[in-house]
Amino acid sequence: MSETAARRDAGTRARAEIDLAALRANVRALRERAPGAALMAVVKADAYGHGALPCARAAVAAGATWLGTATPQEALALRADPALPDDVRIMCWLWTPGGPWREAVEAGLDVSVSGMWALEEVVAAARRAAVPARVQLKADTGLGRNGCQPGGDWEELVREALRAESEGLLRVTGLWSHFACADEPGHPSIAAQLTRFREMTAYAERQGVRPDVRHIANSPATLTLPETHFDLVRPGIAMYGVSPSPEIGAPADFGLRPVMTLSASLALVKQVPGGHGVSYGHHYTTPGETTLGLVPLGYADGVPRHASSAGPVLVGGKWRTVAGRIAMDQFVVDLGGERPEPGAEAVLFGPGDRGEPTAEDWAQAAGTIAYEIVTRIGSRVPRVYVNE
Repeated sequence: MSETAARRDAGTRARAEIDLAALRANVRALRERAPGAALMAVVKADAYGHGALPCARAAVAAGATWLGTATPQEALALRADPALPDDVRIMCWLWTPGGPWREAVEAGLDVSVSGMWALEEVVAAARRAAVPARVQLKADTGLGRNGCQPGGDWEELVREALRAESEGLLRVTGLWSHFACADEPGHPSIAAQLTRFREMTAYAERQGVRPDVRHIANSPATLTLPETHFDLVRPGIAMYGVSPSPEIGAPADFGLRPVMTLSASLALVKQVPGGHGVSYGHHYTTPGETTLGLVPLGYADGVPRHASSAGPVLVGGKWRTVAGRIAMDQFVVDLGGERPEPGAEAVLFGPGDRGEPTAEDWAQAAGTIAYEIVTRIGSRVPRVYVNE
């Protein structure tokens, strides 16, 4: 085995290296962007593929005082982690009827409520638990997704939440919303949503709601729209060192560093003649005698099939392109005249400072967004945490 291969973990097919020092630095950089607000580290979807518990701990160590998840199951797993301080607030916002409301109430989670059915279920859970629920009312200010509509629906939700609060069944701890187009600088919906958010929170406060926090700022708003910061900002993708969109800037423009590096060990290197078909469908044919390298990662691991014949890979200090179709477990790169040994490192993406591609490069190759590239990396790829 070559020295290069020996330096790789013995027998490791692939790995996603997670740099927790970079994550902590990113959290500190984001806090500096919003000095008057608390910071909620969004760790939903297993921390965008990076690992929820290690990333949550690192974010809290860097000054995050809130953690955010989509599902109650994600939030309950965080609350059960003895390494997280008891005073860290944990919020979850994606509920369906019959969800684990009582467990969430007993765990002291902040639960989001977008309509009357949810309010009724959380109130019933609070009665059974004999513990006041911590409720955050979500306003739909224009995203058209989750959240309560302005007007009569919002007025009813506020009224009934205050009624339950007066009975000691809950406390309204927050008022919040979410932007539709904050990653598109100058989009008219940004100002419209911000105005509506101010109107809806002002109405609730006139009726007697006294929230701990009001919040609407996601990653792009945290980075570029200080007028949206209110009491709390909720960065997600930016915490992992990925820009929300190329239109607002690269990670380095905001002092952010990508946290994940995805790499694999070449499983096979072989010489083939010109005119040799490669992978399913022979969508790539070698233009002449060349060397092929087999990368043991595929769409079962989250490598997007849409990046077939387009995804970039760093091998031996040079960018190579996926040759033909990405299969379930593997894909091929044409190495030209180079002859690395089996076990040599192939880097799909990382921070970019070693010349490797970034998650944004893969997003461009696959016709998607960088969020999806990091989040979809599957459980067959071990996460290796460095700089803990």
